Amino acid sequence: MIRTKMKPALQFLAEEKSNNGDSQLKPVETGLDDDLLDAYSKAVITASEKVSPAVVRIAVQQTVRSRNNPRVSRDIPGSGSGFIFTPDGFILTNSHVVHKASKIEVHLSDGREFQADLIGDDPDTDLAVLRINASNLIHAKLGDSQAIKVGQLVIAIGNPYGFQYSVTTGVISALGRTLRSQSGRLMENIIQTDAALNPGNSGGPLVTSNGEVIGVNTAVILPAQGICFAIAINTAKIIAALLIKEGRVKRSYLGITGQTVPLLRKFIRFYNLQKETGILAVSIEPGSPADKSGLLEGDIMVGYDSQAISGIDDLHRLLTHEQVGVKSTLTVIRGTHKLQLPVVPAEYKPRIE
Repeated sequence: MIRTKMKPALQFLAEEKSNNGDSQLKPVETGLDDDLLDAYSKAVITASEKVSPAVVRIAVQQTVRSRNNPRVSRDIPGSGSGFIFTPDGFILTNSHVVHKASKIEVHLSDGREFQADLIGDDPDTDLAVLRINASNLIHAKLGDSQAIKVGQLVIAIGNPYGFQYSVTTGVISALGRTLRSQSGRLMENIIQTDAALNPGNSGGPLVTSNGEVIGVNTAVILPAQGICFAIAINTAKIIAALLIKEGRVKRSYLGITGQTVPLLRKFIRFYNLQKETGILAVSIEPGSPADKSGLLEGDIMVGYDSQAISGIDDLHRLLTHEQVGVKSTLTVIRGTHKLQLPVVPAEYKPRIE
């Protein structure tokens, strides 16, 4: 039985040998592959050399008080990455790198060290702006995150685990992702990449092959491999401008703790509602805009200023800084009645420990 099975294979090999004429192997043409690899390497090297001098290591200290004895405190060190985006020393990084830091030091690629001032911090987008007292600095060029495509080559530069100016490469895996910030708000237009990121990469640039920054590296999903995220640079431009101008990003809020709940089909049909879910008011902050509007616990919010809302994230999108102090209308279902409640949103201030 064994011999019978082996014969076809032996015969096939013999025929292949005779068809080839001789047993010498023909050389494989690798010129094209070598050219492609060389072009890839050159693109990565060029972009890295262009941006790396603008990448900085950020060392922070955070003073933490003991829960048992508030008089006792200790300094906890931390680190991350950032990049210079103006020649006069403005630096972009992540909010979670510098939030509530008592001391911030910036280490440049040329060995210089500076004490940095925190210009502004926005936990809702996980972005922060620092400034160092220096001029004529090499700075990174900001690109256009709207112009990038899935599959495009990207390069991440940062200081993972203290290994300074490490370069990793990958592609854009997806666009338009959403990610929850530490403040609880939803961050939108997030870039997903498989360029390897590790603790310490936070705040570093995500760069195209032509050396333009199109994202600020922010997070990874553990223990998954190759699922990393960056804040789109177009978002970062807007937030950075607001932080430099005012030191903070204004947003409005109502003072509600809510949860998404399904709406009864009879309510959807009777009131011609556009969504199948709404926001149940679980609790209302005393003295808040929602409290002053007459909203009650148990009410279900289904609209804000003629816009249908299906969940708390929909409401957050509508509560922009332009809404602060502006009289608006909250549409709610209370029992079997649909009500219009006048509400004046106040400025929102995130609470992060």
